[in-house]
Amino acid sequence: MALLTNVTILLVLVCISHQLVLSSCQRSQGRRGRGVDRGQRKDRPGLRVGRQSKSDSAQPIKGKMVTKDKFQCTWAATGEDLFILGVTCKKGGRSFSCEYVARPAVCPQYHSNVKLYWKQIARALKKHKSLCQDSSPLVRAGVCKRSARDAHFRLHNPQRKTDPPSDPQPAPRAIKSCKPGNKKLAEEHCNASWSTFCTFFFTMVQDYDC
Repeated sequence: MALLTNVTILLVLVCISHQLVLSSCQRSQGRRGRGVDRGQRKDRPGLRVGRQSKSDSAQPIKGKMVTKDKFQCTWAATGEDLFILGVTCKKGGRSFSCEYVARPAVCPQYHSNVKLYWKQIARALKKHKSLCQDSSPLVRAGVCKRSARDAHFRLHNPQRKTDPPSDPQPAPRAIKSCKPGNKKLAEEHCNASWSTFCTFFFTMVQDYDC
């Protein structure tokens, strides 16, 4: 009887130990799973745009717009520290193009919100009243309005225009002079005193101008 009791107690202790081991394993696996989830959250890209890498900055930033004069325009900006923004506009057979330059990194707010910066630059280009013509006004982003002048785009080179070819002007018609022939006729048919009058008369009745 005592042996049976001891065996029963031993089995109970074995079961309890087994349950403790299982619960400990489940807890450790749960901690590992939470650690993986946290790592994935760190690697997941967010909506906020941070500092551009060199590979990202090498990609051109592009846009399209229509000016108040109904010119269809495209623009593209490339660079790392110094950005060159090229503008090309067309309407019918007319076109013009130019380049603007700036250093956006001078603006402290640029790297904190790159998308907003370029969105405001595109809006400023569309509202520009003398695009590619006047070098005085700067193309500004609102987030950098208090930054140094270098943070804003300024005209780098004058515009290059292309106008449609004009129609060729017709050559003026040559005027044939008939005065010598009329004078000869006057000498043959009129007296010397009437030669001047006869010359004028023959000139009036000719079929072409003199």
